[in-house]
This record gives sequence, structure tokens and C-alpha cells, in this order.
Amino acid sequence: MSDHTHDISKHRKTYIMVGAILLVGTLLTFALDHFESIDLKKRAGMLVATIAALSIATIKGGFVAGVFMHLNDEKKWIYWVMGFTALFAIGMLGLTIWSMKDIPGQGNQFDRTTGLPIVEKVSGK
Repeated sequence: MSDHTHDISKHRKTYIMVGAILLVGTLLTFALDHFESIDLKKRAGMLVATIAALSIATIKGGFVAGVFMHLNDEKKWIYWVMGFTALFAIGMLGLTIWSMKDIPGQGNQFDRTTGLPIVEKVSGK
């Protein structure tokens, strides 16, 4: 059983660094949303705030994947596979957003308060 133990003392500095990066990223995301003096939603709009939050989350996820999932030691082809997967996911999300107003028979009209399609009642004879 002792054959499978890992010597984590040589990795301790890396783990502490990643933990500190995750802590700083979490605090930064929280600060961008909750403090009035740097509230991005009010200053720059919701789109900029969303891009900032997703960028911070992507950086944090990259550190977790690179260190704890050992992706920093992988072969070059794994990055190609992950890149194509990310492009496919972005493409599918883009197609979904692009087609949101293409609901047949709805006239592409949506209620501004609820976001639901406006359905006109058809009187049947």
C-alpha cells in the first residue's frame, strides 16, 4: 500500500500557488459584482461584467485543469482535442442564440418583461 503513496512535499508550493490564485479570482469576481465603487454592471454594462466574470472563471478553471487534472503534463494532441471541443461548444451555443427568435408561427415577437413569445389567439370556426 505504501508503494502507491505520492510525495506531495515537492508539489506543495504549486498547490499553494493554485489555491492562492483561486482565492484571488473568487474574491475578484465577488468584488466586481458586490462593491458599489467597482460595480461593472453599472459602469460598463452587463455584457462587460459577464465577459469579465467568465474570463476569471476560465483562468481559474485552466489552473485547476492544468495542475490537479495533470493536463500540464499531457501530450500535444490532447490540446487539439480540447480546442476542437471548445470550438464545437461555442459554435453550438452561437447557433442556439442565433436561432432563438426563429419560432415558427410566432411572428418573432417577445414580451419584454417575461421574454416569452407573444402568442396571438386565433379564433377557430
